Amino acid sequence: MCELLAMSANVPTDICFSFSGLMQRGGNTGPHSDGWGITFYEGKGCRSFKDPMPSAHSPIAELVTKYPIKSEAVICHIRQANSGEVCLENTHPFIRQMWGRNWTYAHNGQLKDFQNKLPIEYHLPIGTTDSEHAFCWILDQLHLQFGAKQVEATILYNFIASLAKKIDALGVANIIISDGEYLFAYCSNNLHWLTRKAPFGQASLIDAEMAVDFQQETTNNDIVTVIATKPLTDDETWHKMPPGQWQLFCLGELVASEELNAE
Repeated sequence: MCELLAMSANVPTDICFSFSGLMQRGGNTGPHSDGWGITFYEGKGCRSFKDPMPSAHSPIAELVTKYPIKSEAVICHIRQANSGEVCLENTHPFIRQMWGRNWTYAHNGQLKDFQNKLPIEYHLPIGTTDSEHAFCWILDQLHLQFGAKQVEATILYNFIASLAKKIDALGVANIIISDGEYLFAYCSNNLHWLTRKAPFGQASLIDAEMAVDFQQETTNNDIVTVIATKPLTDDETWHKMPPGQWQLFCLGELVASEELNAE
């Protein structure tokens, strides 16, 4: 299946280090060779780079590793296609506008009978993936539930979590979604996260010969959370999310969490 990467930070931060490791899994150290994409938020604006080529061999991906775009929220995806052909319109992450904000979505997994189980009316997919279809269904449900005005974050993301669980019931659905301010992660079967804050140390990538001493790159006030399908470094403590858990981050901090499968 595909792999996800996301970041939430309290100061504009680049993701060059983490992305340098992830991109190698797209056709070099991993089989996810059916395209990749990344979205950076800057305030309410966002910029997105996508390529249906394997990330390990993509000149655009190489550019991203060397271009330190500073952002407080990032979503990235490398694809191993199982729904929809390999082409640009099927390449994650997907971006739509709602309530005056850019919403970004990426999904790892495979859904069964999604067209019947997740009927959509207002937000129509551009491509043919189950992932984009599920995203459009989420946006439809938000529109039907809340209308023309975005509600308070606790109410909104608890509702999104209930939608994620319904999607997950159709197969596997590890989900990352953001409006640029909040970063929501739902674990179906495989998501890890870590938060870097003072005192900072050194980290070494698993998939590339690269290490960073974050003490030299940060201030004592910086807080950066990274979420990934699998750990990207071998000398940091990554936390594995249990199936059915969702977490909500804002400016690098964990602000809400719940394990939906717990009774």
